[in-house]
Amino acid sequence: MSIYIKETERQGNRFKDQSKQAMGNAQSPPADSRFASASRAFTKNELENLRSLFLSLAAQSQTNGHFITPSVFKTYFGHRDPLGDRMFDLVSQQRKDQRLTFHDLVIAKATYEKGSKDEIEEFIYHLVDVSGDDILGRSDLKSVLSAMCETIFSEKDTELGLSSHKDIADIFLNAATFSKHVDGSAEKSMSFEDFRNWCTLLPSVRKFLGSLLMPPDPGKLGSQVPCLLHQESVDPNTILLRKEYAWHIGGALSQPELEEWELLYHSAYDGQSFNTFLGNISNDDGPTVLIIMDKEGHIYGGYASKRWERHGDFYGDMKSFLFQLYPKASTFRPSGANKNIQWCAVNFSSEDIPNGIGFGGRVNHFGLFLSATFDQGHTFNCTTFSSPCLSKTSQICPEVIECWRVVPKGAQRRHNAVKGTVLERFKEDRHMLNMVGLANSSE
Repeated sequence: MSIYIKETERQGNRFKDQSKQAMGNAQSPPADSRFASASRAFTKNELENLRSLFLSLAAQSQTNGHFITPSVFKTYFGHRDPLGDRMFDLVSQQRKDQRLTFHDLVIAKATYEKGSKDEIEEFIYHLVDVSGDDILGRSDLKSVLSAMCETIFSEKDTELGLSSHKDIADIFLNAATFSKHVDGSAEKSMSFEDFRNWCTLLPSVRKFLGSLLMPPDPGKLGSQVPCLLHQESVDPNTILLRKEYAWHIGGALSQPELEEWELLYHSAYDGQSFNTFLGNISNDDGPTVLIIMDKEGHIYGGYASKRWERHGDFYGDMKSFLFQLYPKASTFRPSGANKNIQWCAVNFSSEDIPNGIGFGGRVNHFGLFLSATFDQGHTFNCTTFSSPCLSKTSQICPEVIECWRVVPKGAQRRHNAVKGTVLERFKEDRHMLNMVGLANSSE
């Protein structure tokens, strides 16, 4: 917890004895029925904590404990404009008087944090309309996304010079649909249904926008970015997985899976070899993130919740998903249509069991597939994940392939791999031999 938060709590306790005077209306039957209804969404302890927070921020606002000013509100919650201004406007009931009362705070948090899924998403829908004109346009979303990137990623995070916050905002914006007709304008706006679909494709964005009234914390929902680890010999400029991409992928994962991700395989350094790929990842039980950049320049991949191991059929669970990173960012989770999640076929001679790795779909028509040659593959529309073709064309030619290990919280990082042929490197690794179907021949 930061010094700022501790100071805020200290001030809250200091001014707690002033609550009866400052919150007289809250102590007596309120005239505002919305406040009475909203109060019932909280426990007694939660209301006391909210009251303490309000008094502390009101004291910092130097308003004799009566209201919170915009600058104090935005500083405490870490909001950047225009998102910060719009949130203050909504929380203060759009009175435009630059005053946020205790009633306002309780009513807003009851809807934004305790409401139904529809109520919460409707609140967020109005929140991202930063112009406040009831027309959610492309410029609104772009402003919100830029503010988000500036909040989550520091200048240090983007020092590699791969792109600006504007470029990152564009890849998220490219996933949006604008279908609502606007009178007097040739440009369409985003309907509520468009917005909900957009949030489904971008769970990281939805998590961030849904946690803006939570106390500031580096691990706050929607703000955590995995620490990306790789060997010193790897040039960071050659790595596909950027922090912004990792944040996007992590939106579909739990908090413990967002600690550290470790690079296990990179085709530019390890060779574009299926056997080397399997060798580098075979010692890990944990989930992995597969990323591909093809010769069209498109970047996409899949999160595999189960280890890659030899099977003659589909396997895996419903935690896996597919994703796009560039030129459009999207996430596609299992639809429940079937259980054809992961595919890993090694050294099979039947055409009905194509050697390679893949996700979803059906044999020879996968949602994403890399052949065992590692120089070709395909991606088709897929009912398993309700995903489209992930690239420009269904047939793909990989340019770069990466695989990252999701390091579980508290788990030990891997040591550097020893170079050598596949069998030499894993002579004592029984799992690897079983995986490629060579266990008997090695004895």
